[in-house]
Amino acid sequence: MKKEEAKKPENQKEPKVNNSETSQNTPPVATSGTQKDFMAAAMLSLFLGWFGIDRFYLGYVGSGILKLITFGGCGLWYLIDLILILTGSLKSVDKQDLKDRQKNIKLALIITAVVFGIGLLMSIVSSATRPPTTSNTQPQQQVQKTEEAKKDEPKKEEPKQPEVPTEYKSALSKATSYANNQHMSKLAVYDQLTSEYGEKFSAAAAQYAVDNVKADWNANALVKAKSYQSIQNMSPEAIRDQLTSQYGEKFTPAEADYAIQNLNN
Repeated sequence: MKKEEAKKPENQKEPKVNNSETSQNTPPVATSGTQKDFMAAAMLSLFLGWFGIDRFYLGYVGSGILKLITFGGCGLWYLIDLILILTGSLKSVDKQDLKDRQKNIKLALIITAVVFGIGLLMSIVSSATRPPTTSNTQPQQQVQKTEEAKKDEPKKEEPKQPEVPTEYKSALSKATSYANNQHMSKLAVYDQLTSEYGEKFSAAAAQYAVDNVKADWNANALVKAKSYQSIQNMSPEAIRDQLTSQYGEKFTPAEADYAIQNLNN
């Protein structure tokens, strides 16, 4: 026999379900995609942001390609993206915040500061060791061109020294012999060169000879003085007179004084 189902009382109400409790007990629905790491995004932006690698990492493929083509927007886009990532303003393509930003922000800032500091230092060193620019080398180039032009100019022939006449050369040769071999005075050599009973050179040739002969007239006077002293046993005063006499050796008074002062040396 079938038991009759118990009828619910008409006044009995069904219990209401608390939606808030249900939502608390329901496990969260997983979002699509993986949360991007903040440190990875920051380092990619710092070192490879010129090529748009940070944009590719965050999922922005189109803008990443554009950033690559423009080489980081000539540096401006590179800098803007780096600042946006460090400040947390640039999120992944699925609008998720970057993972562990608060944990790694100080380290990322330190690395960024160090990299930019090294870049600035290298720029200063490079500018200090850079060769002079074109504007600075222009004066040097002008000097070189001037020197080359001078080289190309036909050389001006220097005026030739007048040739010494043969008579003058002969007179000089005779004067050298008289002065250095016979120890004659300058005036005596001149008289011997022009004498009618001597060499009979012209006055001009004789004067050229005595002016250009290499002789020590003081030494010649001393040789003559010692000769008079040793051979003729003359006194110093007599020797002086003989050295300066117009009929003797014709040395100057100064040359004779030198000879007497050094007679016993």
